[in-house]
Amino acid sequence: AVPRTRILATGGASHNKKILQVLSDVFNAPVYTIDTANSACLGSAYRAIHGLVAETNVSLADVVKLAPEPRLAVRPTAGAEEV
Repeated sequence: AVPRTRILATGGASHNKKILQVLSDVFNAPVYTIDTANSACLGSAYRAIHGLVAETNVSLADVVKLAPEPRLAVRPTAGAEEV
């Protein structure tokens, strides 16, 4: 895996640890989740905030830094990259 690679899982499947484990093993990267029922709406909200502060030259990355930190859900199974 590339150093610092991680997967951010949202939506209904993000509540299923078995699906998250498969993602983690396939991509050999830890999977993180956030407690948001509708991640598409969350993304739209951050874009809207960015639009409101656009005149102040604040980047979208700076706006998104205000988001809650994702939580580690699963790590790759040892040896999964061999399979």
